[in-house]
Amino acid sequence: MTQYKVPVIGGDGIGPEIVREGQKVLDAAGEVFGFDVDWIEFPHGADHYLETGELVSDETIKELGGYKAIYLGALGDPRLQPGILEKGILLKLRFAFDEYINLRPIKLLEGVETPLKGKTAKDIDFVVVRENTEDFYIGIGGRAKKGQKKDLLEVQRDLYSAKFGLDIETDSEEIAYQIGMISKEGTKRVMEYSYDLAAKRNNHLSSVDKANVLSDIYGFWRETFEEVGKNYPKVETDFNYVDAVTMWFVKNPEFFDVVVTPNMFGDIITDLGAMIQGGLGLAPGGNINPNGTSMFEPIHGSAPKYKGMDRANPLATIWAGALLIETLGEKEAADTIVKAIEKNILEKKVNTVDMGGSAKCSEVGTDIARLVKELGQN
Repeated sequence: MTQYKVPVIGGDGIGPEIVREGQKVLDAAGEVFGFDVDWIEFPHGADHYLETGELVSDETIKELGGYKAIYLGALGDPRLQPGILEKGILLKLRFAFDEYINLRPIKLLEGVETPLKGKTAKDIDFVVVRENTEDFYIGIGGRAKKGQKKDLLEVQRDLYSAKFGLDIETDSEEIAYQIGMISKEGTKRVMEYSYDLAAKRNNHLSSVDKANVLSDIYGFWRETFEEVGKNYPKVETDFNYVDAVTMWFVKNPEFFDVVVTPNMFGDIITDLGAMIQGGLGLAPGGNINPNGTSMFEPIHGSAPKYKGMDRANPLATIWAGALLIETLGEKEAADTIVKAIEKNILEKKVNTVDMGGSAKCSEVGTDIARLVKELGQN
């Protein structure tokens, strides 16, 4: 039997309880498909931070880096200022492990209602590949008050380093600035990943940018897209401005197959994607380094007001578990988990309140685990 070691960070709010249901389903899949998961629990989140003052240490990062995949619940707690946990844990891990792909399947399952009139599961089945480490999320910027100021901003990556020396002179009362940056290396690798994925699916890749206004940074993005595309002559491509793509997601979602987007725009359009596939409760995500450590999570928040109530919808987290196990090489098990989620929804017997039922979070996990065994043995 194949053995996998997988670290688990339950995190905050509903995080631990929804992750437990994901673990339950993956364990059931292992029974059917001949693998076993050894879960390694990590305590990081708000409680750990308030008790120890530690977000995530270099020692912990080194330990986590020894594994191929991490399972994450959710981060965020009203006792702390917004962003402390997200930046200090989530973004720190993404950068530490160079998880340069944020993978978001936008797939409407049978039995799920979409707010798009007339659209069905046949119309909504595409993937968004979001660049995950650059753009305006590199985290450098500052503020300057009236007068003169010097600032040195640095970006350190395994691929490269960059420094921005700023001489600021302003007669405004105060200004704020944020540096957005993409590199040739960082852009090229996300393009190659996207073209490879498109070649495995339906040979259609759409790029998102705003090159008509932010011509330097996103013109560079577009040029690299075309350059890499020369190696993929069978893949049909098209360009979409980010404002236009939000319109086309709503009007013609069936047009899209694989979509590649810079970091900031991807953050925005994947939430729109979540809504057209039925809501945040059905939206999984993967932070992926194809040659290193990846991390899988639902894209929704920690919903602290529902903590411990056993009523949260675990479907996005269970689906994220399917992405995790597929990354480990268990594609048949991953596909079966998604089919089990769909069957659970179609049967309409064991669903949480937001899905039109009255079941507990734990009951949904148990039902999907049952369906995984049922489907896997047929």
